[in-house]
Amino acid sequence: MKADFWHRKWARDEIGFHQPGVNALLKTYWPTLGVAQGAAVLVPLCGKSQDMVWLHAAGHPVLGVELSEKALADFLTENDLNGRPAQHDRFCGYELDDMTLFCGDFFHLCADDCEGVQAVYDRAALVALPPEMRRRYAEHMTAILGATVPMLLIGLEYDQTLKAGPPFSVPESEIRDLFGDHYQIEVLHSETFERKGVSTTETVYRLTPLNPA
Repeated sequence: MKADFWHRKWARDEIGFHQPGVNALLKTYWPTLGVAQGAAVLVPLCGKSQDMVWLHAAGHPVLGVELSEKALADFLTENDLNGRPAQHDRFCGYELDDMTLFCGDFFHLCADDCEGVQAVYDRAALVALPPEMRRRYAEHMTAILGATVPMLLIGLEYDQTLKAGPPFSVPESEIRDLFGDHYQIEVLHSETFERKGVSTTETVYRLTPLNPA
């Protein structure tokens, strides 16, 4: 899962993981986090997700991090937005009113970049990563946020022998293993459906810090 893999996907518009509208599960379950208006939200591996537009309209400054510059440029074009070039030593990207879109490696994000972030929304980040990177992702998230902010995480689970990722199958047991030392993990919703001929379960998790800020 090197950077070139994702750059090729975006260049060829092979972006079946992208949802053209706002995720219905976000609309339903975001309020359960109890995040106040004005609180910034981190959206890792954000792509050109319309979910960022929804979060912004709900009163949250948004920090999106995405590897593909094309994804972010498309996001601005498709939403008729104008962004100023981001001024950063580790990222390029765009600055907008109450929205920052960093283009670069999520693992280069640091705690200073996340100042003011009070929640995380992960729809397609964890499941985009192979097993050997998911532990690193969870540890990095804890390092930059101190495991003190709530997360809404949407996961997928299916028989990985029937279909290669991404998105990868990430069972509940692994999510508890990755985050359980720092978060209370609750299942808010779970639904099973057919995805490309494979029975797939989509689950919404609320991660509440055991030691909030």
